[in-house]
Amino acid sequence: GVGMANKGPSYGMSRQVQDKIDSKYDPELEQILVEWISRQCGSGVGRPEAGKMGFQGWLKDGCVLSELINSLFPGEKPIKKIQSSPMAFKQMEQISQFLNAAEKYGVTKTDMFQTVDLWEGKDLAAVQRTLSALGSLAVTKEEGTYSGDPNWFFKKAQENKRDFSDEQLKAGKSVIGLQMGSNKGASQEGMSYGRPRQIL
Repeated sequence: GVGMANKGPSYGMSRQVQDKIDSKYDPELEQILVEWISRQCGSGVGRPEAGKMGFQGWLKDGCVLSELINSLFPGEKPIKKIQSSPMAFKQMEQISQFLNAAEKYGVTKTDMFQTVDLWEGKDLAAVQRTLSALGSLAVTKEEGTYSGDPNWFFKKAQENKRDFSDEQLKAGKSVIGLQMGSNKGASQEGMSYGRPRQIL
């Protein structure tokens, strides 16, 4: 029997979409991420073969990712148990633990990859995006947990919270009404569309 997981080559539309996604994968970013993760986690995580497949293979079981996110938390580590497993569902579980912890750390939903993006190699550019966002946060937070070159990632703008009083918010609501214009007296009276019908 052929399992569902054995997808043949993609043709037509899905192939084009995949090519487009693949073209977003950045080999230079891959080198930076590998360098950072290796420094961040120590030599225990090893290094992948260069290239997308190597990168995917290195991160696929979720262990390296889990080590990475744990290394960024100054106090209690978010992922208690990190163990490599040959079983698909265990690997996916490990990846989703990383994603949950990354979200706790502050990575926004829009920067998150989906488990299948990594596990099935569907969108490794998304995986890079998540890791870059994580790197940026680590540099920005300055908690002393980031190991690596601070220039590898953009510093994120610190959130600028503004607290408005209820009065200020109410005052703001009344302004908008006038900007929307008025529909008083609007009707279709006197409007004609096209030429009148000729009666012969």
